[in-house]
Parts: sequence; structure tokens; C-alpha cells
Amino acid sequence: MRGWLPLAGIGLLAALAGVSLWLAGRHAAPPPMESGPVDVTPAAIQAARFVDGEGAAQSLGQFSGKVVVVNFWATWCTPCREEMPGFVKLQARWKDRGVQFVGLAQDDPAKVAAFGRELGVNYPLWLGGAEVMDLSRRLGNRLGVLPHTVLLDAQGRVVESRIGIYAESMLDSRLAAVTGK
Repeated sequence: MRGWLPLAGIGLLAALAGVSLWLAGRHAAPPPMESGPVDVTPAAIQAARFVDGEGAAQSLGQFSGKVVVVNFWATWCTPCREEMPGFVKLQARWKDRGVQFVGLAQDDPAKVAAFGRELGVNYPLWLGGAEVMDLSRRLGNRLGVLPHTVLLDAQGRVVESRIGIYAESMLDSRLAAVTGK
């Protein structure tokens, strides 16, 4: 009986340490990662079709000539919820300087609409089926994780593709560099 007591104590300490590390890390977002190679042309990116909240067909091509920030997200995605208020601020700050944000989701339209209202999203939130995540993968998101943000220049070329939370200050600096403003 005495032989298992020290082992039980060590096991209990190890379990407590693991739980402590898990609790401490729950709130820390992983750092953003650069994504993999892009396997899609600017023309194909601009031609990709989605629908808005009313079911009307939309494409990124309507923003030709603007720098476009495409954010792949979902209503169930906690990091997406964390980064979107920064995107709302940046859309307001950059809209008159040739920048357009667009959120793309493969999600329930009613949930997307409610989510957009709740966070006061001031940019289009479009929907699609499997083509949303297919485009995300072709834009370098090999693992299909969210959030995934892609920065397109005024000609529709990929300037940057980032997986994970895109901090407001970092994206603000990046937009200044891409637009020259």
C-alpha cells in the first residue's frame, strides 16, 4: 500500500500542473502564422461567387481597384470574434482611402446576420458553401483553420495571407505600407 502512495502524489502533482498550464494558456491566442503557397490567380479570386445576407450574388471583383482585406471566419470561432472589432475600426478608418474589408463564412445565414449586428460589423459578410473554405485553402490555408485573413492589392494579387488573429495595429501598419497612405 505504501508503494503506490508516492506515485499517486506525483501523479496528482502532474495533473495539477497540466491543468494549471491549460488554464493559463486558454486565454492566450496563438501567434499568427504565415500561410502556405497561393494556388489561385487574381482573376479567379475576383470571379469567386458568394451571396450576401439577402441571398444576392456577390464577387470580390466589384472591389477592383481597391485594396481588399478578405477575412475567412465563422460564428463559432472565438479568435474570429476577438479580431473582428479591430477590423470594424480599420474599415471605418480606411474606407475613404481605397480599402474594403469583406468577411467570408460557410455558416448559417441567420447566425451570420445576428453576429454582424451584435458586433456592429460595418463591412459585407458574405456566405457560401464548400467554395468558401476551398478558396481559403487555395489562398494558402492548407489546414483549413480560422481565422484566415488575406490582403489583396488593388489588382487583386495576394500581398499577404495570415492564419490566426490579425492584430489591429499590425494590419493598420500593413495597410499603410500597401496603400502608400
